[in-house]
Amino acid sequence: MSDLNRPARLNRTLLILTGLVLIAGGVFAVGTHFGKIPLLAPATTIVPGTALPPGWVWYAVAGGAVVLGLLTLRWLIAQPVRKPKSRTWRFDQDTGQTALAASTAVEPFVAEASTYPGVHAAHATLGGTQDAPVLAVVLSADQDGDLAAIRERVTQEGLPRLCQALDLDELPMTIEFRFSAKAGPRIK
Repeated sequence: MSDLNRPARLNRTLLILTGLVLIAGGVFAVGTHFGKIPLLAPATTIVPGTALPPGWVWYAVAGGAVVLGLLTLRWLIAQPVRKPKSRTWRFDQDTGQTALAASTAVEPFVAEASTYPGVHAAHATLGGTQDAPVLAVVLSADQDGDLAAIRERVTQEGLPRLCQALDLDELPMTIEFRFSAKAGPRIK
């Protein structure tokens, strides 16, 4: 199965590395302060002298800050991307070859899921290859919608129909629920 949330692995790795660096820096500072790490004397200054650094240092710091800012911006842009890569499926038959866009294959599934009680909108992406397909579903639900009932209906009714249409034994699926700002119909 392909990784549906690619930025999550990078996020976890960067958070772990940042945490380890901060812990190591804290241990070093506390150890040096109390004299447990004799690398630096507690009374010494961090930077020797009081002269300003050369002019090129300011340009290097500014360049590093720009690069760090661009990397951070790229990281932020990568966050909402959670859909698997979609491909065109090809079916070889004796009479010829059929090409089916993955977006076309999930249109009936999306149309059906949109009609379920408590669902305002549905979006789905069929990704992966024909040998290892994966379905990512995003449902916009009512504030008071029954998410368990919606999930059950998707897995018991919609997904088996899609599997049958695509001639698949199983189709791994993730469902992401988002709450709609609109309230559902009220019964008085």
